[in-house]
Amino acid sequence: MGDIRQSLLPRDVLSAAKELLYHLDIYICNLVQSGRQPPQVDTKTLELVEEFILHAPKDRNAPPRRMNALQELQLLEIMCSCFQEQSRDTVRQLMFSALFSLQGNQADESRMALLGKLVSMAIAVGRVPILECAATWLQRTHRVYCVRLARVLVDDYCSLVPGSVSTLYNIQSSSPRFCCQFITAVATLYDLTSEELTPPLELLQMIVSWLQDDPRLVLITFLNTPLSGSQPISSLDLTPLGGLVRWCVKAPLAYRRDKKQSLTNGSSECEPDVGPLFSALHLSVLQVFMLLPNILNEKGLFGRLALLQMEPLAALTSDLSRLLDQADKHTHSSSTDTHALSQLALDRLAQALQVAMANGALLCSREDLRAICSRLPHNNLLQLVMSGPVMYFNNIHTPPLAFSPHASHSPITTHPTHPTHPTHPTHPTHTPLASHPSSHPQYPAQPFLSGMPFPFRPSH
Repeated sequence: MGDIRQSLLPRDVLSAAKELLYHLDIYICNLVQSGRQPPQVDTKTLELVEEFILHAPKDRNAPPRRMNALQELQLLEIMCSCFQEQSRDTVRQLMFSALFSLQGNQADESRMALLGKLVSMAIAVGRVPILECAATWLQRTHRVYCVRLARVLVDDYCSLVPGSVSTLYNIQSSSPRFCCQFITAVATLYDLTSEELTPPLELLQMIVSWLQDDPRLVLITFLNTPLSGSQPISSLDLTPLGGLVRWCVKAPLAYRRDKKQSLTNGSSECEPDVGPLFSALHLSVLQVFMLLPNILNEKGLFGRLALLQMEPLAALTSDLSRLLDQADKHTHSSSTDTHALSQLALDRLAQALQVAMANGALLCSREDLRAICSRLPHNNLLQLVMSGPVMYFNNIHTPPLAFSPHASHSPITTHPTHPTHPTHPTHPTHTPLASHPSSHPQYPAQPFLSGMPFPFRPSH
């Protein structure tokens, strides 16, 4: 395509960009049709994209080619139509990659600016092919740039235009893949370390609603990704579960801190209580964990793949320890209130660890837990999780041999049957205890809970 440059130079910026998109479409169609594996766009074509669509100057002495706001809007509409009309997904993905794959040069800033506007428009006008391409981009790109795109979308739909969040909400049904990647990106972006990095209320409400409608939504990328070990280390996590656990655990103390700061700054606005929202989110996350045993077994990954990693959990417990120290030292409210919020945060951490380990999302031992939780104050539930009967959950919860691809490698292939207790002679109405596998059929995914002296329920 390098030979068309001379024909593009005399054109105005919009006409040149439109013509190049047309030629790029034809070029990639021919590339795919040729059967070359892998199909790869050549360097000269990428340079044309940078010069005539991203307007990166090829010659320092040449005057910059820039679009005004109206021309840029027209270009975005042309791009939306181009992707919508192209029926082959392979061609669309290659074209999107040619336009927006980061090259590590000065044109990357222009790429990110144009990408944010294009994806925002695709959400507004329901251009699913672009959202699907953007989902792939989010999966393959460094997380620093993924969270930049997420921030643009949150600003556009949760901050700038009141009421526009309902438009963003609809991507759950139109492009679940993009929705999953978007949740992963915002869960990475907002770590609750400051007011600026705390998720907006509208965003929180939307994510809670999404998960209540379909808990499997956050697993879509994981379910559709071949795990070949080629996932870049710097990319987003396969699921947003780690980030969402962080939100739920830190929220009781982090949101209280931010509210206190706003009152100190003289703000008198009534802020809605976000406590029930985080309780609902916490419950949804636990429900997602309980879906995992069957899914991991189907993929042959039970006991081999941890969707929650120890390093982020260690960072979370460190952050929580600091928040707890700050709450103790700087609180201006009753000590009872501070203690209740602290215990709520610790309860949520304990429940997340307990249910994640029981369902194969977290592979660790009691010693690992003690190490990462060593700086945390005492909490009854956390203490029970750390010192209870659970050692390595991936082995304890391996299903029977006929249903598990890993049972032959596990030292525990089936659950031993508990001996039947004899009937007490003075109480003939007592029933002997049944064997372990059938004693609690309502909890098939986490049999270790049956031996605990407390019922499982999330903290509110």
